[in-house]
Amino acid sequence: MSGVLPAERLTIVIAAFDEARSLPLLHPRIAMVMDAMAGDGIAAGVLYVDDGSADGTWEVLQGLAAGDRRVSLLRLSRNFGKEIALTAGLDLVTEGAAMILDADGQDPPELIPRFVALWRQGYDDVHGTRVSREGERWTKKLTAHLFYRVMQRLAKTPVPADTGDYRLLSPRALAALRQLRERHRFMKGLFGWIGFNRVSLPYERNARLAGRTKFGFWRLWNFALEGVTSFSTAPLRLATYVGVFTALGAFAFALWVIAKAMLFGDRVAGWPTMMAVILFLGGVQLVALGVIGEYLGRLYEESKQRPLYFVRDWHPAGQGAPVGAPAADASRIAGA
Repeated sequence: MSGVLPAERLTIVIAAFDEARSLPLLHPRIAMVMDAMAGDGIAAGVLYVDDGSADGTWEVLQGLAAGDRRVSLLRLSRNFGKEIALTAGLDLVTEGAAMILDADGQDPPELIPRFVALWRQGYDDVHGTRVSREGERWTKKLTAHLFYRVMQRLAKTPVPADTGDYRLLSPRALAALRQLRERHRFMKGLFGWIGFNRVSLPYERNARLAGRTKFGFWRLWNFALEGVTSFSTAPLRLATYVGVFTALGAFAFALWVIAKAMLFGDRVAGWPTMMAVILFLGGVQLVALGVIGEYLGRLYEESKQRPLYFVRDWHPAGQGAPVGAPAADASRIAGA
């Protein structure tokens, strides 16, 4: 691998939703890291994406930008979700590499120089792999563990186990990612789908700096459903197999009922058996229809070809008050 870096620039991308309490604690740590990297020839900046927060996050970010000329701000028109917010931030990184960091402080910014060192060795996707998850309940750890293992079994796209969004992407990885414009975005799958040179960096995940997680059980369930249906048709195939085996079982049972009636007569009405069969077959059919409906719903959303997001305010680094999206950049900034 080449040891030459195409552009000595790094943008730290942070998507924030209602993180007014954690951001003032996180930014000073990021600033110290950027100061240290400047001595190694890395021109680093940070891009905060406000995903329609309602708790004063935007005001906090404005204060950070006023005190640090390396800070850029992007404010979306509403809450689009973390995957879209990350996409909006990565779309604006057109020079150098991008380092994705969570706003809650669980992923330590102090490790960023280690990501940069691997990037300088020629890797395009340097992803952090959690060896521990401090401050999280055992139920979340268990469900996360199961999710990644299920994804590895079902999806052909590589999704490394215990690996989130904490990663560095090279310029060519970012250029490839900008070409993927599907509306239902499972970023962990998209990162793996583009390929290139990839390497894992093990680390210990910390507890949140402040506040509570936005990902409860229901959101995590929907997130897992998004990942499976975005990168695998295995549920459809499973529904087909279940349907085939159920039909064979029902056919065999029907032959047994007919043979029994012909040989011994049918002195019992058979109401419990009939209802059990009807309910079982009906349940299997509804499950299969639900799986098909999930895929049809995604086709419906993609067919409308709506922009991924809209920008309410854009504040480039080193400038004054935030402004609206520039007219010349409207198509790119809106995610069209």
